Amino acid sequence: MNKEALIKELKFKAVRSSGAGGQHVNKVSSKVELFFDLQNSFEFSEEEKQLLSKNLRSKLTKEDILLLSCDESRSQHKNKEISINRFLKLIKNGLKVPKKRKPTKPSKSSIQKRLDTKKKHAYKKSFRKKPEV
Repeated sequence: MNKEALIKELKFKAVRSSGAGGQHVNKVSSKVELFFDLQNSFEFSEEEKQLLSKNLRSKLTKEDILLLSCDESRSQHKNKEISINRFLKLIKNGLKVPKKRKPTKPSKSSIQKRLDTKKKHAYKKSFRKKPEV
């Protein structure tokens, strides 16, 4: 994964942010929105694109565009930096292939141990009952 080439494919939009800042917040566009078109990216193969679209399904639009926004800082440059780092982390985690689960059976000793504890518990509870007349 070439980070510099990926960052070149990103599009940014500066928007007016809400929150702290007083009168200054109404004049300055400090919130940054990051756009990444997954299907038209040249950095990923078709398999990687399918894996990313599957893993990042909740964060993609209908057109397979990844949207991230950041308004944590009052600085536009800092927000841009934060959103780029989030994007790179998302892509890195999205490319991980989950391990195949190997179905296993419980061991004989664990089965026997479970049955023994059930019997002890039932025996203990049987003494709590009122005696039958």
